[in-house]
Amino acid sequence: MKDTDMSQAYEFIRFEVQNQVATLTFHNPAKRNAFAPQMRLEIQDVVRRLKADPGIRALVLTGEGTHFCSGGDLQNIASAGLDNAGWRARMGSLHDWLKDLVTLDRPVIAAVDGAAAGAGFSLALMADFVLATPRAKFSMSFIKVGLVPDCAAFYTLPRVVGVQRAKELMLSGRDIGAQEALRLGIVMELHEPAALLPRAQAMAASFVGASPTAVSLIKRSLAMPGHDLPTLLEQEANAQAVATGTPEHRAAVQAFLNKEPAPFQWPVAP
Repeated sequence: MKDTDMSQAYEFIRFEVQNQVATLTFHNPAKRNAFAPQMRLEIQDVVRRLKADPGIRALVLTGEGTHFCSGGDLQNIASAGLDNAGWRARMGSLHDWLKDLVTLDRPVIAAVDGAAAGAGFSLALMADFVLATPRAKFSMSFIKVGLVPDCAAFYTLPRVVGVQRAKELMLSGRDIGAQEALRLGIVMELHEPAALLPRAQAMAASFVGASPTAVSLIKRSLAMPGHDLPTLLEQEANAQAVATGTPEHRAAVQAFLNKEPAPFQWPVAP
């Protein structure tokens, strides 16, 4: 697959693909990578590109400099001058790409340094794995400005921390330090700043050797926790039937029988 660097095509993000791994970097350093309206449109375009290119095997989300994303651009919100219908339409315009990113059939890894507040926290929660530095801070800060969580947080946060804790985090808007985020299961690993992005990209690169069918089926099946046991067992049987017919499965079995390294190897943590 040809590597691409589309940084020049965007104003508020950087997007590049190297060795079948995509990295999307929020780039609004003057406002701690705030979630500007133009950034939303640019992320929407990237998600569309990702969906159309199965050669991209994993996605890394990160922020430029020492912050991930500080949330919505309050200056823009204050000056937008929209009525209720206008805000409903503006939020509704996000739904397609938010849904597509949350349900992307490839692994998404967030590398969080500094602030992940408001919509920034929501964006991190869209990832399958969240890595962070010790100085990372998370906050569902919406209530501090009289708003409710958005960018799919009502779906993602309770699934990570449970409903009671999600209520507490959303209704308090308090800061969560990196160690607490690790304890709550929001963060999977902590790394020093210099090691954060390399670890995220190594993790993403490991999926180049994984079966894309198996990855997609695992993510799809895990998105069904509200279903009863018989339904999930049926999904499991259907998914396994598909997975056993893939060339990646056959290649992995042959490698095992030949005592060769497995095509998919989870990277050892530094």
